[in-house]
Amino acid sequence: MTDKSSDQEQELAIALYYDEENAPRVTAKGEGSIARQILAIAEEHNIPLEDDPELAALLAQIPLGDEIPDTLYHAVAEVIAFAYIVAGKFPPGHDSNKA
Repeated sequence: MTDKSSDQEQELAIALYYDEENAPRVTAKGEGSIARQILAIAEEHNIPLEDDPELAALLAQIPLGDEIPDTLYHAVAEVIAFAYIVAGKFPPGHDSNKA
């Protein structure tokens, strides 16, 4: 998640870890130069990025290592689904030829 604020050019980046069994966890977060480092590492490892300032601000409030709260499951599920599609991962039985 990223948030590029136009007022001060302050960036916010949040990294999530999802093991497909447990709720996603916040594994890194930061502003400014730390945010840029998080984004650089993500890009270096071809991790898809989602620019959602509102979700990033909410996730920034979660302590490092904690699972995301139930109230954010739907929003984070959409981001994870996006990341899977970008990576070419689909659930068993999925037909990517269907529209």
